[in-house]
Amino acid sequence: MPHVRAIANRRNVKSVASLAADQHERRKDFLGEAEMASLLKAARKSRHGIRDHLLILMMYRHGLRVSEAIALRREHVNLKEARIWIPRLKNGLSVEQPIAGDELRTIRRWLAMRQDHLPWLFISERKQPFTRQAVNYIVASAATRGGLVNVHPHTLRHSCGFSLANRGHDLRLIQDYLGHRDPKHTAHYTRVAASRFDGLWGAH
Repeated sequence: MPHVRAIANRRNVKSVASLAADQHERRKDFLGEAEMASLLKAARKSRHGIRDHLLILMMYRHGLRVSEAIALRREHVNLKEARIWIPRLKNGLSVEQPIAGDELRTIRRWLAMRQDHLPWLFISERKQPFTRQAVNYIVASAATRGGLVNVHPHTLRHSCGFSLANRGHDLRLIQDYLGHRDPKHTAHYTRVAASRFDGLWGAH
């Protein structure tokens, strides 16, 4: 009987693991283009609208983790050439990325507002570098104002990967852009991208 119980236990463990994996696959952990637009619009309505909008926009556009966002410094931004150096953490691959026009304009507005010479790109009202808690609060507040649920800072990184995949970019390019060393961390985005199913039923 102990042998039978052992087999049953293994089956139960396998079933639980399969269920957990299935639930993970079914959970939507990113925002679509319209949802991101709502979040960014809501961020502009905060007390520090330009700063908060820029923070969320850059976390989305560059797939930033919270720790990477709060570590950004002025020197990482090249306004003249519209480029930004992204120092990846968690053993990620650091890269230089382009800054789009709307993002560049917002960065200029944010820096023009500041009268300090502090090195960090994002600072609090008390002229201190951002904390993880501050970023969590800004994102959560914008999500609430935008009528969005289950949105956290890492959702923005996932949304970046999903958006790039849905635009048809290949896995290796997305992998390099997000700083992943292992492609298995990037494959999730290409699996859930709706664009890869386009044309399956042909023209109607």
